[in-house]
Amino acid sequence: MFAYVRLEIRRTLRDKGYVFFGIGMPVLMYLLFTRLGAGGSAADWKLYSMVGLAAYGALGAAFGPGGGVAEDKSLGWLRQLRSIPLSPAQVVVGRGLTGSVTVLPALGAVLLVGGLVNGVRLAVWQWAALVVLLWLGTVPFTLLGLGNGYRLSSQATGLVNTGCLLVLSIVGGLWFPTAAFPGWLRTLSGWTPANRFADLGLSVAQGGAPSLATVAILAAWLALFGGYAVYAYRRAARTV
Repeated sequence: MFAYVRLEIRRTLRDKGYVFFGIGMPVLMYLLFTRLGAGGSAADWKLYSMVGLAAYGALGAAFGPGGGVAEDKSLGWLRQLRSIPLSPAQVVVGRGLTGSVTVLPALGAVLLVGGLVNGVRLAVWQWAALVVLLWLGTVPFTLLGLGNGYRLSSQATGLVNTGCLLVLSIVGGLWFPTAAFPGWLRTLSGWTPANRFADLGLSVAQGGAPSLATVAILAAWLALFGGYAVYAYRRAARTV
């Protein structure tokens, strides 16, 4: 399985679209958001926006493997995978590990700009915890993207994953503070995986720890998206 993971990581890192959209776009958005306007004090906004856009970049990279599996399905790669001793769960876990590795450049780029360009100051343990928690928190979204890739056509996967990324990011408050939302939308946002994903980073950046509610809600989404990914792979394996 690890040889399979290494192969998929090399394929992803060679993709120019991943470098531009997965790494460059969140950095550009972060610089634009923090230079053109702010909510609250400048320091607070730079910190909030750094965590939100790092989470957004990580989500974009996490959805990436879903498009890859949709293309593999159309090319017959899933038929080849059925000929090697990997169970459906192992194939999904392998792709999930690929997504987990490829989110690190997107995540790290925004955090680096936050510290070096915008002057965000955190303790060493906070930077380390921020990276680890946001890295681990992308797993549910990787599984959602994979499920879409196994279940849908290549073109449909790109559209659906992009739609999921945008809706989750906006409703989850990754671009703008949820305090500015209407009451009903703020309540809805608290139940979304993207909002709780960002809360992992914000709680640490503000000197605290993620709440039990955040961990529980993310765990529930992880189980749901993981089951969906395995189900979608089984369906795809029977039809290609």
